[in-house]
Amino acid sequence: MSCYLFVHFRETSTPDGEQVYFALSRDGYNWSEINGGRPVLWAYQGDHGVRDMTVVRDRHTGLIHIFATDLSLSYGMRGKYAHSWKNISLHGSKALGHWVSGDLVSWSEEELVTVADADFGCVWAPDVIYDARNDDYILHWSSSHKSNDFGPKAIYFSRTKDFKFFTPPQRLYGRENCSIIDSAMYEENGLYYMFVKSETQPKNIQLLKSDRPDGGFAPVEAFDEAIKDIEGGLYEAPTAVRLDDGSWNLFLDFYGTSGAGQGYVPWHAPSLASGAFRREDERFSFPYRFKHGTILTISQSEYDRMNTYDWAQWKDGR
Repeated sequence: MSCYLFVHFRETSTPDGEQVYFALSRDGYNWSEINGGRPVLWAYQGDHGVRDMTVVRDRHTGLIHIFATDLSLSYGMRGKYAHSWKNISLHGSKALGHWVSGDLVSWSEEELVTVADADFGCVWAPDVIYDARNDDYILHWSSSHKSNDFGPKAIYFSRTKDFKFFTPPQRLYGRENCSIIDSAMYEENGLYYMFVKSETQPKNIQLLKSDRPDGGFAPVEAFDEAIKDIEGGLYEAPTAVRLDDGSWNLFLDFYGTSGAGQGYVPWHAPSLASGAFRREDERFSFPYRFKHGTILTISQSEYDRMNTYDWAQWKDGR
């Protein structure tokens, strides 16, 4: 039976919220905090804070990689970004925070991995998927770009075989006059499904489908129908996980309020192909509201190791 690790951050007004948190689950529905709900990993590079985490296991080496947006609103909004989201979008980091582990309890120090050049705005919300056709990984994220005068954002990607060297970025998906952000991609039965946040027309979460992970995506209309009643413009950061029975749990990050009221709300569907996600809060339990993260499937022994580990030695990020 599979277990699950949720890597996320917390929405607080202090710098400790914009760090790396872990939560565990035996079933993908009921979650418990690690390290007493304190950060497990701290960002000491770049903006000294991270958001929008993704986690992936390298099938070649077995190493687990975490990538995250290099951004601290707690520090940056009060300083270098002068309380301006536009300044963040234009002048934010072109790098991602990166940690590596071989056992899920001992982690490397943070390093910054630069994936974009001066033609890009801030690199937001990374996600990673394995491409079996090329036997490599696609790292994708959202950015503004010089090509449209740093206007609406699109999804870009880079390939890597070793998480050390990355190909020059290419455009993965975008629409004219509409920002597309927060991509999260999954494979099901040989097809690739990508959740995104569309900021206009529609102003909502969308599910896209393609027969390849590097382009050709089109909307899954059944998903649009399934979530038609939620209020647009209040959800972002979709992330999903496939359960042992083949069904999927989807989490959408609600930001339509301030402070601790923000965080993930849960949905469930029999398959991605169906698009038939239903909100099912009563089946889920959380110790607190998680923010923008990703779920890694882990073994029972890995769950036990993380659950019994003395995380107190990691409370200062060392």
